[in-house]
Amino acid sequence: MNCNFALIGAAGYIAPRHMKAIKETKNNLTAAFDPFDSVGIIDSYFPQADFFTEFERFDRHIDKMRRNGTKVDYTSICSPNYLHDSHIRFGLRNDAHVICEKPLVLNPWNIDALETLEKESGKYIYNILQLRFHPSIIKLKKKVDSMKMDTKQDFDLTYITSRGNWYFASWKGELQKSGGIATNIGVHFFDMLSWIFGNIQENTVNLHTHDRASGYLEFEKARVRWFLSINAETLPPEVLNEGKQTYRSMKLQDEEIEFSSGFADLHTKSYEDILGGNGFRIAEARSSIEIVHQIRNQHPVGLKGEYHPFAKLSLKQHPFSTTFN
Repeated sequence: MNCNFALIGAAGYIAPRHMKAIKETKNNLTAAFDPFDSVGIIDSYFPQADFFTEFERFDRHIDKMRRNGTKVDYTSICSPNYLHDSHIRFGLRNDAHVICEKPLVLNPWNIDALETLEKESGKYIYNILQLRFHPSIIKLKKKVDSMKMDTKQDFDLTYITSRGNWYFASWKGELQKSGGIATNIGVHFFDMLSWIFGNIQENTVNLHTHDRASGYLEFEKARVRWFLSINAETLPPEVLNEGKQTYRSMKLQDEEIEFSSGFADLHTKSYEDILGGNGFRIAEARSSIEIVHQIRNQHPVGLKGEYHPFAKLSLKQHPFSTTFN
């Protein structure tokens, strides 16, 4: 059966992946909304979709569809992080299941309220946790699950994805709107870590600025040092010399895990899983939301205890940059 979809945040970076997933799962995008009108990409997938730049008109249109018997079955949300909670509620009020980009919400208590609304509406909230479908991550989880855990594993995560000055002029550069760098570019990694290594037991922040963050996490099965950055200056010299702007590295017991490809179809796989009666429900998002909330509200301790080597390099470059500014 073909389902009708509505899309909120059609002009965003991630929206085309949702359009592609809706198309490839043989469903229909009937209506889309974004206050910005640079959405010509819709023509590549659903040129017949109605589009609105005013939320009030979009709201009225969705309501009329529902009352006329052609209601939306799913609302896909690709809007800025701080609007997810409100847009999820909008989807539920219009009798639709919701598929929401990461992070599902910014604060753990928002999950509690949404769980209540989900039960009242009889509709489900799904979170896109696409790394759980990545072949390398699945392989890693199987490997960890098969290990005899006499001692915890050592794991290093490094992710640097360079961003220009536009980033800080957008909502992504505002802590209250994006949740900060650990939330905006790191939440799916923290979900991956808790999915593989179990419950969180310790969460320490060594470094947290507007463009980089680093810390130590201890899970049931692993000790994790992590470093995230959007500043090209933090790239390893060999990466810079090759003219690259992104660096990913994951190491389990100093063994590098191949993680450079395999991202192309993860949203489509996520949609297939949801439409097949599975999908990651709201409770699945709780651990990663709690982790990033704790990171956001901690005072960094500097180079104490376990810390990522890149944190030391960052503090040498910027010795006073230990807190968000």
